[in-house]
Amino acid sequence: MTDTLPIDHQRKRRFSRAERGRALNITVLLIATLMVLFPFLWMISLAFTPAQEAFRDVSLWPSNPTLENFVTALTVGNLSRAFVNSAVVALVAVLTNCLFTVSAGYAFAHLPFRGSNVVFYCLLATAAIPVAVTLIPLFLMASSIPFAGGNDALGRGGSGLIDTLGGLSIPYLVGTMSIFLVRQFFLGMSRDLAEAARIDGASELRIFWSIYLPISRPIVAVVAIFAFTGVWDDLLWPLVVSSSARSQTVQLALTGFTQSGNIQYAPLMAAAIIVTIPVLLVFLFNQRHFISGLSEGAVKG
Repeated sequence: MTDTLPIDHQRKRRFSRAERGRALNITVLLIATLMVLFPFLWMISLAFTPAQEAFRDVSLWPSNPTLENFVTALTVGNLSRAFVNSAVVALVAVLTNCLFTVSAGYAFAHLPFRGSNVVFYCLLATAAIPVAVTLIPLFLMASSIPFAGGNDALGRGGSGLIDTLGGLSIPYLVGTMSIFLVRQFFLGMSRDLAEAARIDGASELRIFWSIYLPISRPIVAVVAIFAFTGVWDDLLWPLVVSSSARSQTVQLALTGFTQSGNIQYAPLMAAAIIVTIPVLLVFLFNQRHFISGLSEGAVKG
């Protein structure tokens, strides 16, 4: 009996240390979560605060909440048109990335050809090029599209796709890092399924479309989310290629509340909430596939 007391005491000490460590981790996570959420809570508070009372009251929730700021954001701030423009460009980017990026990743993983590794690593190296360096070439490309915007067959004489939704879509059509993730995902899949299908006479397109694509939903969700957020959150390229309200995106529309020397904080916060909602919805509805696709695509291969 006396021999077991020290062992029980040591176990209790280990358990107490584990509990204290767990409590410390939970406390740190709660503090970090509050630090991250507080700016969003303050944004929500300002969005429901009357514009003339912004920053007069330091309470977390306004005493006289109103929806006027949301009405102002959708009407005066041209946010409605910008919302539609961003949605159209984002939809095009999601479709093209899910089609071309997933197909390219599968080809690099399961259809190797001579020099495929060289082509893949050269493609991957382009991801290290700063975005600012590509702005001028992209602008010249968009302005030199033949038979667009008054251009001739050589792409001269007009504006091309400048200040159009087509010009806005150019940089987002295919994502290099998405190809990398898709390739890593498919490298982790067994090739026995493809070999069995080839023996049965299935074509490569049929193998990809009927066998591998249905089980690659997680990585397709990752590609779709990256494509959507890449369009929705970008400001630099729309700032370069867009010159009028007809092709403004939501990020450009938000900058309209900070101009003319008088920043309208309350309508700006309301507009920011409206702009943030689609991103949250896209992530929430694809959260499970997004997490599994990232983990499998990053680890396998």
